[in-house]
This record gives sequence, structure tokens and C-alpha cells, in this order.
Amino acid sequence: MPTSKTSSSKQLILAFLLTNIGKVLESKDIQQASGGAVEWARRVRELRNEDGYQILSHKDRADLKPGQYLLETAIRVPAFKRGISKETRAWVLERNGYTCQMCGMAAGDPDPFNNSRTVRLAIGHIKDKSKGGDDTPGNLRAVCTNCNEGLQNTAPPKPDRILLLSQVRRATIDDQQALLHWLLGKFKLEAKPKPLSK
Repeated sequence: MPTSKTSSSKQLILAFLLTNIGKVLESKDIQQASGGAVEWARRVRELRNEDGYQILSHKDRADLKPGQYLLETAIRVPAFKRGISKETRAWVLERNGYTCQMCGMAAGDPDPFNNSRTVRLAIGHIKDKSKGGDDTPGNLRAVCTNCNEGLQNTAPPKPDRILLLSQVRRATIDDQQALLHWLLGKFKLEAKPKPLSK
């Protein structure tokens, strides 16, 4: 395996994945194989999205846990190239107030995971390109590198039952019916029509 002095973190990660085809790998092992690169997760996404390697995560397979990755095969699939112009990047950052749209940290704030640096922003896709998203401004948002790399759990807390029901009650009838249809499908249930009153 090449050394970090002669290879980029992306090359090191690829070599590690290729020597472990079909094995479930933990994120800490991939980061270590990268030479300790901070943006190791971005390199994994580049290998998958731009270079076409079939690297799976918990978003692709239910048997994988968050932080686990699996390279199924060395066979590459057709991939795509980045198409975000500098002008679009600047416009999205300006529109989002130079603030991460996931956790609210602003560019230049102290980094909560590394007190020797400040928060840096990147441009992230709302709908990932691998799922059919595009590079238009409506599908882009400013995200800090921590959120982009998945270093922090930025999902909002789950609403309690009272809050959830109050939100459903406030929704339109059409939205309530859409929710009901979705729940019936999720739980494989059938709606029983309400008998007409006389």
C-alpha cells in the first residue's frame, strides 16, 4: 500500500477499499487509512460519485450502520463530474448568509470539534447527485465541513407525540389525507370508510 508521503488521501482510501472488497469497514479505519485526513468522507464521496466506485453506506443498505462502508466490487459504474461554477458557489453562500444550513454555525466561528481552527463552509446538495439531484442553486446549500463530513449529529430532535399531533391538526385536509395515505402504506393497512350518518 502506498505511503501518505507519496499518495493523496483519496489514493490511500481507494487502495484500502480495494484491498477490502466485500468487507464492512468502519469510518475510523478509513480515516486512519487516509493518513488521518480531516475530509476523508469527502474523498469517499468523490470516489463514489465522481469516480464511479460502488461504495455503499447505511443510506444504501439497511444492514449497514451509520459510519460503515462497503465496496462491493472493483467494477466502476458511470459517474458524473462536478458542475458548480464559482459564481453559483458565491451566490449560494451569500443567499445562506455564510451560515451552515444544517447546524447554524457561521463561517469563522470556532470549530466545536477542533479548537485550533474555525468553521469552514462548503456547498452541499440537498438531494444527492447519486439520487438524481443536480447542481442548480435550488438544490444547493451552505454546510459546514463538520456537517458535510457527518461529524456531528445535526438532525433535529424527534418531536414528542403532542407536538407531532398538534402539527398534523394544523395541516390542511389535503396534507392530513396525504399523511394518512403514507401511514397506511407504511404499515400495510387499509382505510375503513366511515359509515354515513343518517
